[in-house]
Amino acid sequence: MIMKYFVVFAFLICSSIMLGQEWQVSYSEALSCAEHQNKPIILVFSGSDWCAPCIKLDKEIWQSTEFKSYAKENYILYKADFPRKKSNKLDQRLETQNKALAESFNPKGHFPLVVVLSKSEKVLGQTAYKKIIPTEYISHLNSFLK
Repeated sequence: MIMKYFVVFAFLICSSIMLGQEWQVSYSEALSCAEHQNKPIILVFSGSDWCAPCIKLDKEIWQSTEFKSYAKENYILYKADFPRKKSNKLDQRLETQNKALAESFNPKGHFPLVVVLSKSEKVLGQTAYKKIIPTEYISHLNSFLK
């Protein structure tokens, strides 16, 4: 009975998040959505306020109309951000979660690092910023799914 309510609750969270935004607010929600929607996870390690290639990746790819519309139908997105400015500091829970993700998926501390994961958290591929158009970047990400 409790599991039934959890599944309904998780579905409602995933549905409302997908309507309101593309990036999940927590990694656990990203995992839940990936499981329920049978989609891969795009896990992005970013330094949003200090890493120039991270900022370029955000502006040129993640914010593009092409990527947004494709991602909405095909990926679950989560950004593990590591801002440095005090004004952009994450809450402690989110900071702890992102550090744990970095230990598992980005132990060398590369920024930006884009990790494509299966819904069961198997690493399918990794990439970084590339100076290519959004449709080519989507093709690049999809090449890890084959």
